[in-house]
Amino acid sequence: MFNAVFTQLKGLFTWNATNRPWHLAFLAAICVGIPALIGAAVEQFALATLSSLGAMVILYLPKTRTAHRMVTLAMCSFGFMVCFSIGSLASFNPYVAALALGGLSFGAIVITRYYCLPAPGSFFFILVSCLAIYLPFNLTTFANNIGMVALGGILSCGLAFIYSLAIGANDLPSVKIETDPQVNAILLEGALVAFFISLSYLVALFLDLPNALWVPISCAAILQGATYRMIWHRNIHRIVGTSIGMGLAWWIFSLQPNYWHLALYMILFQFLVELLIVKNYGAAVIFITPLTVIMAEFTSMNMSTDVLLQHRLIDISIGSAIGIVGGTIFHRTSLLKSIESRMNARSSLSGHKPS
Repeated sequence: MFNAVFTQLKGLFTWNATNRPWHLAFLAAICVGIPALIGAAVEQFALATLSSLGAMVILYLPKTRTAHRMVTLAMCSFGFMVCFSIGSLASFNPYVAALALGGLSFGAIVITRYYCLPAPGSFFFILVSCLAIYLPFNLTTFANNIGMVALGGILSCGLAFIYSLAIGANDLPSVKIETDPQVNAILLEGALVAFFISLSYLVALFLDLPNALWVPISCAAILQGATYRMIWHRNIHRIVGTSIGMGLAWWIFSLQPNYWHLALYMILFQFLVELLIVKNYGAAVIFITPLTVIMAEFTSMNMSTDVLLQHRLIDISIGSAIGIVGGTIFHRTSLLKSIESRMNARSSLSGHKPS
């Protein structure tokens, strides 16, 4: 018993060995930071954070040849725009928005899992969807907002192309594009995760939380865990890391920074997050928290920073709790396995190869 508890606690503080190059983290920081710097220069910082959001497509840069990298980033950028567009159009009604969030989450999970897209997988597509459904419904700014997200994606694609040429990505061995044959399992996983993400948003609406989008985002982040232990670790890391990060964010905003300072903080925090995320999730969350507080400028323009920080921990705790329930059903019960077996059996009886 003691050894089991010790093993669990040890896993929380483990620093994973990684050979991820530091300049990849620098590239991500530059991609996210350039729109913020431009926004600070033209005094449109809140709007520029949408481009920073679109620029996060750089996190999907694969370790392949340049051509494959560009196709991957272009398709992911297109996915960001689709998620943002549908989410924005569905934001006129909270229940329609919850339904759209579930559908977008399901689509993102199925596509990323089927094409074996590595981490962060479906997460940022879901994050973009959450942000879009939470924005006030306004058709007059619809095209402008999508354009800002698209500009961020274009920037990342351009910088990724230059970066790939600089590091000699064309010299890498060719990689065969693989797909996951377990289609039924992917569909069931997508349906379960999408259900709990949508449910978490409805719970946030029912509780009348002032910044409801962080509940489904936290739920999605927890459900990214590949095992039940990873889900628990992510839950603890997210709550503890957020608590520390809230203190850091409060200190930053207590200094009353201007937009130039905030843009530089975004670059610094994005760089640190990319360095730490593969080493220890909890350490990365410490810097994810102030980064997202800054980027939430567009959705929280009428909310003081103190109020935003006070509610953030509540939102994340609720979302994490719902994510734990979903993770328990997924990893600790045979429900999905049983349904998958029936689906495979039906496929066999109909003459199709079971997936």
